[in-house]
Amino acid sequence: MFDLWKHHISFSVTYRTSGHNSLGRRVISWDEPAPGEPGWIVMGEPGQSPSAGSPHGSPPTLSTLTLLLLLCGQAHSQCKILRCNAEYVSSTLSLRAGGAGGGRGAGGLCRALRSYALCTRRTARTCRGDLAFHSAVHGIEDLMIQHNCSRQGPTAAPPPRGPGLPGLAAPDPCDYEGRFARLHGRPPGFLHCASFGDPHVRSFHHHFHTCRVQGAWPLLDNDFLSVQATSSPVAPGANATAIRKLTIIFKNMQECIDQKVYQAEVDNLPAAFEDGSINGGDRPGGSSLSIQTANPGKHVRIQAAYIGTTIIIRQTAGQLSFSIKVAEDVARAFSAEQDLQLCVGGCPPSQRLSRSERNRRGAITIDTARRLCKEGLPVEDAYFHSCVFDVSISGDPSFAMAAQAALEDARAFLPDLEQLHVFPSDAGVPLCSASLLAPLLSGLLVLWLCIR
Repeated sequence: MFDLWKHHISFSVTYRTSGHNSLGRRVISWDEPAPGEPGWIVMGEPGQSPSAGSPHGSPPTLSTLTLLLLLCGQAHSQCKILRCNAEYVSSTLSLRAGGAGGGRGAGGLCRALRSYALCTRRTARTCRGDLAFHSAVHGIEDLMIQHNCSRQGPTAAPPPRGPGLPGLAAPDPCDYEGRFARLHGRPPGFLHCASFGDPHVRSFHHHFHTCRVQGAWPLLDNDFLSVQATSSPVAPGANATAIRKLTIIFKNMQECIDQKVYQAEVDNLPAAFEDGSINGGDRPGGSSLSIQTANPGKHVRIQAAYIGTTIIIRQTAGQLSFSIKVAEDVARAFSAEQDLQLCVGGCPPSQRLSRSERNRRGAITIDTARRLCKEGLPVEDAYFHSCVFDVSISGDPSFAMAAQAALEDARAFLPDLEQLHVFPSDAGVPLCSASLLAPLLSGLLVLWLCIR
């Protein structure tokens, strides 16, 4: 069965290396720490991408194609992805009788895919920022690989215009989770990132860095969302810094929201956007962006349902913390020019505090800081060690609350709780995941017995 709309299409991004596959598609992979770099590695195996479908399946059922046709039924008038979808559906309906396994069927599918790709290229300029458009583009490329279709070749004849297919209501374009589940038959994937304390950054890829960054740095910068954190030293002359200001831009998205800007500073955590509103504006989907205040002046929660995103901002001990749960498609929707994002690649190596720097004597002893942090963080993971560093350097026990809150946010936001606890390497080098630790130890034991 054609997998374009039944399976989640995922791809990866990095700020280090990139290349192209056989179709000329830009292939980018998640940043991995270089050997010897200081870092933190998560316990638990990283998620796996969905497996590709068989290259010789049957064409989509009528209900699947009908759903595809109705995708983005309320799409922006300038973006023509709806027309591209409809033409692809029409050009593949004739393949249902003979199947896609034979030569004629496979050739017909390749012609349809090439026509589909051509249509998306023609409307690309007006569809920037449209999730359905980006999903279609990457889905087409994946299907062309699966079916061994060349980029050059004949295309399908333009289908005749006709009435739309009745019977199904179009999915709400401003309900990301509902729209994704309806398209793919499963919930979407999510990623988590956080920054708190010194600041410590937990990236989407579960790397945990303590940073010395000063000034303004982007935590996120993609087609839908920008988050910038401004840090300054916790004390004059100190290497340690803390977030003093956060600026979040929710970019204009068709009929869902107007562009909204949220800005928080220490001792000023507003319960509204800069324009005084608490939602996405007067557009039909304006309610898909909202602000809730759990603890005025201390804790703000921003819900962006139209892009499957939740953000929590807190103020503790004279510093701000940031935590986000974001849909994978949204987090990965950025260009090569938007390569510096702390949530994507962690802190740049030149901005990471080394183990020796983290172990320097602070305002209070390490043992005292450990005792204070142990009360709320019994597991000696990266959150615990971050707490010890912050409390010892600052001499302020209230810094422990920031680490505790960050751990609770991760518990709520991470899709897999086996990835909750991140542990540092005693040797100062990246660790393998905990799921590989037991087999590794077993293998070493067997090797030792064989040697004996």
